[in-house]
Amino acid sequence: MIPFPDLSPTLFELDIFGFTLALRWYSLAYIAGILFGWWMILRAIRTPRLWTGDPPLTAEQVERFLTWAVVGIIVGGRLGYVIFYDPASYIANPIEILFVWEGGMSFHGGFSGVLIAGIWFCRRERIPMLSMGDLLAVAVPMGLLLGRSANFVNAELWGRPTTLPWGVIFPGEAAQACEGVVGLCARHPSQLYQAALEGLLLGVVLAWLAFRREWFKRPGALMGVFLVGYGVVRFLVEFVRQPDAQFVSAGNPIGWVIQFGQYGLTMGQTLSLPMIAAGLWFVLRARPE
Repeated sequence: MIPFPDLSPTLFELDIFGFTLALRWYSLAYIAGILFGWWMILRAIRTPRLWTGDPPLTAEQVERFLTWAVVGIIVGGRLGYVIFYDPASYIANPIEILFVWEGGMSFHGGFSGVLIAGIWFCRRERIPMLSMGDLLAVAVPMGLLLGRSANFVNAELWGRPTTLPWGVIFPGEAAQACEGVVGLCARHPSQLYQAALEGLLLGVVLAWLAFRREWFKRPGALMGVFLVGYGVVRFLVEFVRQPDAQFVSAGNPIGWVIQFGQYGLTMGQTLSLPMIAAGLWFVLRARPE
């Protein structure tokens, strides 16, 4: 077992006229991830050899889209969590949908929000949608790496109980509520699994394909690789990731939302399957320009 390190979810706090202003690592991860993605897109469109002809958009268009992307991430991420993970609770207390600072964001929801914003922006600015998707695919993994790392710092979204030597003893009553375990309970650090796989590994693969293999000349291919890569990683990690409490019951300790006999799918796995299918379709249909 590995004791959870002495980490604070807050970088610093300031008391101003009776109000506490705090900067949390999770918020900083969002900010840094968006800025890094912005830089990656600018670097790509400023490298002429990566494109057949002119880049699909200008630096000014990237700046304008940034605002819409942020809105898509926040609104989509929040509504995705509300719809996919805890609709009954928020129907009973709809005002709590606005309480973003209390947590509750969904990657699949944020992805859908950015997708809708991207489609609208591309149509408005007459930008090729597949090329925009490729640029976003290269930009996203760093945000995933930082976001999942921040989840670990916050001691949230931990995994299922494990006896493996790298199991982490997460703090809190909920993390220590492990059925059949006497004493301290170690869990899979599933946040770090995701940070390493869907963030670091997928990011390196996409950057290599984009900047070394020049896959921007195959519109839709990079986007397809991202969809397949994230979907497969999320599907596999779900086997060791603790599901949200609302999905767990005495008759369903695994937290399946779709069950067939002795097997089933969690919500994360259910949402990832369409991503994998769509990604394969984009990769297979991509052709060099």
